[in-house]
This record gives sequence, structure tokens and C-alpha cells, in this order.
Amino acid sequence: MNSRFKWTIVGSSTCVVVLLLLGARSGRAVATDDVYGHLKVYTEVLERIKLEYVEEPDMKSVTLGAINGLLESVDPFASYLTADQYHQYEKMQDGYKAGVGLILAKRYGYVAVVDALPDSPADKANLNTGDLIESINGVATRDMPLAYADQLLRGQPGSTVEISILRLKNPDPQKMTLTRANIGVPPVTAKLLPNSVGYVHVSSIAGNRVEETKAKLQDLKKQGAKYVVLDLRHCSTGEQANGIGLANLFTDKGEITHLQGQKAEKKEFDAKPEESVWSGPLVVITDRATAGGAEIAAAALLDDKRAQVVGERTYGDASLRKTIEMSDGGAVILSVAKYYSPSGKAIQDTGVTPSVQLAENDATPELDEDGNPIPGSTPKTPEDNLLKQSIDLVTGKTTIAQLTNPAVSGEGPAEQHPIVNKAPGPK
Repeated sequence: MNSRFKWTIVGSSTCVVVLLLLGARSGRAVATDDVYGHLKVYTEVLERIKLEYVEEPDMKSVTLGAINGLLESVDPFASYLTADQYHQYEKMQDGYKAGVGLILAKRYGYVAVVDALPDSPADKANLNTGDLIESINGVATRDMPLAYADQLLRGQPGSTVEISILRLKNPDPQKMTLTRANIGVPPVTAKLLPNSVGYVHVSSIAGNRVEETKAKLQDLKKQGAKYVVLDLRHCSTGEQANGIGLANLFTDKGEITHLQGQKAEKKEFDAKPEESVWSGPLVVITDRATAGGAEIAAAALLDDKRAQVVGERTYGDASLRKTIEMSDGGAVILSVAKYYSPSGKAIQDTGVTPSVQLAENDATPELDEDGNPIPGSTPKTPEDNLLKQSIDLVTGKTTIAQLTNPAVSGEGPAEQHPIVNKAPGPK
């Protein structure tokens, strides 16, 4: 992590402390629900910056930074677009579709990678979940609206975009040039493995991919499948509501999810018996790039005890977003309702924590602050550890107790196995 990145985080923390100190002036703190009190504190901080900062600040940049920081603190997928940015954003919706295959969020004030779509230019450049984009074509992403960053990454097929990447394991920004391309939606793949295990890999729920999954499951049943492993790794695209239909293929009763917001009434989604296709043993695989509708499905199947989930905790992105036009011609893109798991957890806040958290390969990985393996901290092996362990679990060859405590099965001390302890808490 470079010094500029460190000082950015330190500076942000200092601003928070200043806000708290100013809010506590005159012997009292501002009440949590006192909106006007907080606005008064914010106004006073701006005034102090304007009058007492070491040099005359660009107040437009300061204000925009404050707005984007405010949005990130409540919603890592929110954006504020100025009037010019919003005008360009609207034009781009019907314009260039070519991109580099990145799913984005905000983290530490920067644009962060949620996922690099399989076989996309970003994937071929080895961009991974958790990487931070420091700049796009020389424009710093610090306090950049998320929707604007996505806009900068798009363009004519064959054109190039230069980005600078920050990684936890590398102190210096890494520059790379990506060539934009038209990126299709990955198909659903399925095959019958030994011991009558049906394997279904769903890497997107866009378009008709849920119907494709249904057809694949029916075909596996005809081939004699007795067990199913549903692989949702790198499944981060598609309408989030499609996750409801995906979960329904594996359950015929109970709540799948509910949607609720401050001004949005609670809307429950229950399983429809006629939509269920597979009622046999089931294990779901997730990783840090599992997001959106795939998380809705994984959370439902786990909470309803319909399946065990193996792998890494998911990213945390399941909400209904709305574009709200502002009086200045700009717009705010904001989550107005969140999807909740059957147990009542907001998926965007907590992600989905697997029954058994396992690393991708046999080497013991270095963990990040969420308890997940850091990309690049272990050598890749051709063996798919998560799939192997999932097959053993779904067929009964091993148990959750044995996976979480290898000493139970007499395989040796836990540190010799790719077991990742539970993450310390929500992101």
C-alpha cells in the first residue's frame, strides 16, 4: 500500500474526528437523529476549511468529495453525478456497450473491483476482487462517482483504456492498458461427475440464465444425478430479482427473501412449489465475487437449511437502486430498498457467510480484514479444492465437522488444511 493511499485513509479519519469534536462543542454532542444539528456541524467544518486551511482550497472539489464520502458511508454502490456527468451518463446508456468486464463498488473512497467477468479483458489482465482502481485514463478515482467510473471504462470496441491498480500485496500502483470489447453473458454449464454428482456452474443470472439452469437440472436428473453442486463463483451480473427464481429451482416452500426500505413497504417472496426442480442433496459454492441475485439465492438456501454453502463469504450487494434527479440537473443513484435473507439479515450489509469457509487451494492463504484469502497470496493449483470438498460433503463422504476440524477425521492438524476461520464481522 503506497504512502498516498495511507495518508488518504488517515485524512478521512481525521475529518471524522473533527466532525465529532465540532459536534460536541458547547458541552453537548449532536443527537443521532438531529439532521439540522449535523448540517450545522458540516457547514462549520466547510467554513473552517475555507478560512483556516494551509492554502485556499477548491471548495467545489471539497464539497463533491464530501458528498461522495457521505454516499459511500451509507451505500458502497451509490453515486452522485453532476449535471454534466448525468447528461453524459444518460447518453452512454444508449451508446457504447463495449467495456472491460469489471463490476465495481466504492471502498476507502476509491473505485474497487467486485468482480472481473470470466474471459473479459479485465479477467485476462488478472484483476481480482478487492483490487482498487487508483485512476482511469489519468483521472483519479478518489471521490469519483461510481456510475461515472463505469462510464469512463466504456467506449468503442477495440479502443483502449489505461488504469492504475492498487493492491494490498503491492506498495506501488500498477499501470495496465485494457482493450475494450463486447462482453457476452456467460452460459450456464453442467455435467454429470462420477458418483452421480451433477455439477451446475451459473456465472450470471442475466437474461434467461435461470431458465437455462432449470433445463440443465432436468437433464442431469435424466442422466441419473443423485446429488447436485451449484457453483455460484463469479456470479455477479443479472437482475437481482432473478436470484429469487434461481433459489426456487431448489426449494418448494418457505420464504426466499423479502425486500424492504425506509419508504418501501415490506414485500415477501415465497417459493412456488410448481417452480421447484431439484429436491435432492445440494451444496452451493460461493466466493468473494458472488454478488447480487446469486447472494439472494445462496442466503435463502442456507437459511432454510435446504443446502450447505462452501467457500468464501460473498461480496454483499443485494438492493433495489433508483436514479433520483436533483434540482441542479444532477442525479443520485441510491439503494432505496434492500433484500433480506429469511433470517432477517440485510444481504448488502453482511454478505452470505458459508457453512464452511474454505480457500481455493491447498496452500494456507494470507487473510484480509474480512477473513478471506488475499488474491495472489498463494500459488494457484490446477485442483479445484472447493469443488472437491463440496462433492465430498454433498455425497456424505465427509461432514461439516470434519471440514471445519480436520483432526476429527484423523487427517492431521488444522493448519495443514485450507480452512479459513469465520470472518470477524460484516464488511
